Amino acid sequence: MKNFKLLILLSLVLSSLSAFAETPNPVYSRADSIIGPIIEKLARRYAPDKRTAVFQIEVNRQNNQVTLSGKTNQIKAKNQLIDQLRGLKFEVNDQIKTLPEAELGEKIYGLVEVSVCNIRSAPRHSGELATQALMGTPLKVLEMEDNGWLLVQTPDQYIAWVDRGAVTRITKEEFDRWKSAAKIIYTNPYGFSYVETNTESQTVSDLVYGDVLEILGEKGDFYQVLFADARKGYVLKSEAKIYSDWIKNTNPTEESLVRASKRLMGIPYLWGGTSFKGVDCSGFTKTVYFMNGLILPRDASQQVFTGDLVDKSSHFESLEPGDLLFFGEKREDGSEKVVHVGMWIGNDEFIHASDKVRIGSVNPKAANFDEYNVKRYLRSKRILKSSLQGITVLKENNIY
Repeated sequence: MKNFKLLILLSLVLSSLSAFAETPNPVYSRADSIIGPIIEKLARRYAPDKRTAVFQIEVNRQNNQVTLSGKTNQIKAKNQLIDQLRGLKFEVNDQIKTLPEAELGEKIYGLVEVSVCNIRSAPRHSGELATQALMGTPLKVLEMEDNGWLLVQTPDQYIAWVDRGAVTRITKEEFDRWKSAAKIIYTNPYGFSYVETNTESQTVSDLVYGDVLEILGEKGDFYQVLFADARKGYVLKSEAKIYSDWIKNTNPTEESLVRASKRLMGIPYLWGGTSFKGVDCSGFTKTVYFMNGLILPRDASQQVFTGDLVDKSSHFESLEPGDLLFFGEKREDGSEKVVHVGMWIGNDEFIHASDKVRIGSVNPKAANFDEYNVKRYLRSKRILKSSLQGITVLKENNIY
């Protein structure tokens, strides 16, 4: 009796599949040429990129008996795989772990309890920084490792690992209560909460722009706030706004986007960064748009699918402030690899995170001419005035 084994590890994104996305091809043996293409087709349909969906399937085949293991949060894909295999008269032993995993119990939601939460590509502190989440960001908890690290999904659907010390796990009931509570959003670049209504008192936590906390009351010049892990503190009213008022007043315009972008000037470049503590190129544009009430996809290669195409031939005169410029390389097969993004601010200039947040020019005569990026320019997309497909509008989505 021959044993045929197929190992397909596919953790891929539920965003658009296109020439821009780099999707590794599954590898399967000739003996499993029946099962392999089925899994590959389902992966391409439900999870064409590893950043926002989990579809990790291991197959052990012994003649007509197939054992499926691995893990996924794509239930439709899993069920279709089993149905198709059974339709081909295979005896299927389903051992695939469905996420969120049962071991988590009812606590499959999470709230970030630190000012900036580092989310990594592997469940350890040495893992590559994949992205960040700000205090008060709600998370879906999918899995927990023995070392306590949590596999989580952010509101922009990004999936990666976080140290459990940065997140408070809660139930659906607790999450609904938190969502209905009044909150503040911190609107200073940096600051602190305090144990007393005195900025000279002990700090409870540092804070950055975009942190969201539940409000318990007011006392003089301070809001009293409640952290996700039940700590209490005081935040200066002058450094925060009532969240409902802030979101009501968000009205993205060319001027507001440029103004927000320049508040980050000089912030250091940080791979995976999406906060005032450090940003990468797409983390910068994401932060600028968040400050205006819009949540962009995480990476440049995802952001390029949003908005309306404005230019792809270096006709920079057609751009308007707030447009996103994408840079990268064109392959011989005609596809493109997007590796960098910036934002147009007018006057032949764009602002972007490269070494630090800085302004470059497309004008060869300008002192800040950015020849390197101009040479690898691919296209520009307009977010404002577009359908906002693929973008979360905070006014219309009760995320917080």
